[in-house]
Formats: sequence, structure tokens, C-alpha cells
Amino acid sequence: MTHFSDTELVSRVISIAQQAADEINSIRKTNFDIKIKDDSSPVTEADKASEVIIIQGLKKYTPSIPVIAEEEIASGIQIPVKSEFWLVDPLDGTKGFIQHSDNFTINIGLIRDHKPVLGVVACPAYHEYFFGVVNKGAWKIDKTGRIIPIHVLSPPNQQFRVLFSPRCIKNPSFEKFLKLFNTSSVERFGSTLKILRIAEGKADLHPRFSPTMEWDTAAPQAILEAAGGIIHDFNNQPLQYGKKNWRNHNFYCSSIPIDSYLKNTDF
Repeated sequence: MTHFSDTELVSRVISIAQQAADEINSIRKTNFDIKIKDDSSPVTEADKASEVIIIQGLKKYTPSIPVIAEEEIASGIQIPVKSEFWLVDPLDGTKGFIQHSDNFTINIGLIRDHKPVLGVVACPAYHEYFFGVVNKGAWKIDKTGRIIPIHVLSPPNQQFRVLFSPRCIKNPSFEKFLKLFNTSSVERFGSTLKILRIAEGKADLHPRFSPTMEWDTAAPQAILEAAGGIIHDFNNQPLQYGKKNWRNHNFYCSSIPIDSYLKNTDF
């Protein structure tokens, strides 16, 4: 437990995320080191440097709350968790980062009783920060430093603006899913930014049919739910956290309930 309220804590996590974002942006300008992990995914010195900053910051403010961070887990470090723990992705969208895309994020989420309760996501290339506390609200800090409340919007005339992961291309389940909806746009988009765009009312729907880990979704789920949105698996249940392998089930994010669209379908 922490002696900070969730609202007080989120402001401290934003400060940690800002430090990590500054470090990533500095490394981005260099000829940075790239390695391949055992699962064949890439990791850079920016991932590792960001993770060190975040873990140190979280342990400073919440020393009794375990921190589950992607690169530590990948290196074989096992950390026992309780009912409350942090989930950290120090650089979500590493492949895009390597390819000089701007679509990468830093994700820091707090889990309590298997559910995300607050989240902070930094978008270093855009100099933007998103944060939310479930049942309190969600906000965006733009590149000028303005703090702007955000909320999902209903799809105009039930015409959904869909964002999808590059991994979903030619996926039969994705194609089947799309046929259930009237769409005004279908756009390929990388990293956690897809979920944030729904949270701020710029998109309506994102289905995910490829593997993700709990640290990918914890922070953006808290922000999306705080902004009035939904992230459910295809049994129409909210994603749960603290599983032994840290893997998510396939899921969708939406600005409105879509269970009526999914009746009599099997994903």
C-alpha cells in the first residue's frame, strides 16, 4: 500500500514518465544498440534505460509495491506479486522506434485486485502524456503543457473509426470482425496509441487478435476506462491482471458497448 491517494500518486508517476521520455528522446538521436531477446523480439538501450528510471522512481514513492517490468521479466527475474503491483512497459513499440517511427510509448499502470486503477502513458516523440484514474477521470498533457480532460465519443451515425495493429493484416478473425460493423475509416496504427486515440475521442474501435502482454495494456486500459471506454476480451469480460504467464487474451477496445454486434459470433 501507499500513503498517497491515487490522484496524488499519478502526478508523481507522470514525473517519472517525463524523465524516462527525456532519456528515450536523447538515445533516439544516437546510433543506439539493438539486441534480440529469446522470444525473437528486439530490445534497445532505450528500453533498458527507461526501465531503470521507472523502477527507481516507483520504488522511491511506493517501496512496498512490487514492480513488474518487461525487460526484467525477459531477463528471467521473477518477482512475487500481491494484490497490488505495478506493470511497466518501458518502451512499447520498440520495432517502430528502431524504424524511426513516432508511434511508441511508455506505459506505467497500477494493478489492484487484478484490475488497473490508474495509468500513465508517455508519447515521447509527440511530447504528450496521458493519464487516468478509474472512476475519477482521464486527461492529456499536450506539448505546450496544457492539461486537457479527455473522454470517448460515440461513433457518429454508428460509423466506426477503426484502428488496427500491423500484425492483424490478413488475419481471418480481424476480417470477420470488421464485417460486423459499418466503418467510416480503417487505419493501421502502432503501439498503445491506438487505445489512447479511442480514449480522447479520435477513434472508436480497436480489435486485437495477436499476442500482447499485461504490461502492454494495463496503463492504457486504466486511461480508457477512466475516459468512459471499454476494453474487454471476446467473452465480454474486462481484462484481468496477475496471470502466471502475463499474457492477455485477445480483446477489443471501444468507445461504446458492442456486445450486441458480437452476438452469435465466435472469436
